[in-house]
Amino acid sequence: MLGGGIQTMSITEVFGEFRTGKSQLSMTASVICQLPKDQGGAEGKVAYIDTEGTFRPERIKQISERFGVDGDAACENIIYGRALNSEHQLELLNGLCQNFATNEYRLLIVDSIMACFRVDFCGRGELSERQQKLGQMLAKLSHMAEEFNVAVLMTNQVQSDPGASALFASADGRKPVGGHVLAHASATRILLRKGRGEERVAKLQDSPDCPEREATYVITNGGISDPAGS
Repeated sequence: MLGGGIQTMSITEVFGEFRTGKSQLSMTASVICQLPKDQGGAEGKVAYIDTEGTFRPERIKQISERFGVDGDAACENIIYGRALNSEHQLELLNGLCQNFATNEYRLLIVDSIMACFRVDFCGRGELSERQQKLGQMLAKLSHMAEEFNVAVLMTNQVQSDPGASALFASADGRKPVGGHVLAHASATRILLRKGRGEERVAKLQDSPDCPEREATYVITNGGISDPAGS
């Protein structure tokens, strides 16, 4: 669907409601990134900033089995940080620059980008301050992606949109949190939604070099997989 995988030197945003597999996709990408290039990987380490506490090392080991990778080695190649609030999230991001300077890292994951901001800033009165702080963090993410030639994958939550704005909303009236600031920072945007039965659907909504298209997937013991391959 993406024509070769997650782009380096840019931000890819994946958004959807609960149980659509955002964190599962993040952990699957964490393992695939470590694979040799002839197997679709990037032969690099991964930095993982977790804001919701959904990262599970045992899940990484399960996914590693599917790809024939040693689970303990896969976990060691992931540097993990648990962000407790939006300021801590930015601190973790700044601290990664030293790691990225080694040129061993190929993927930076933020799961999810808006969780801490939604808690720290409440109501319309604090909206402008929230968007300003969010803009600073996204600028930092974009700068790191370009300076260190890494791919940035961030997940995002959704909110109901009663007006069903044609710009943001999907067919079911949900739109990603973060507004225009986040929309302009993301080079690639992918909507995840529930499909028939256990199937999920990923829709490419915005990309600089790919047309809009859809793909179905399922969540298995080995992570995100094609329905036929499950």
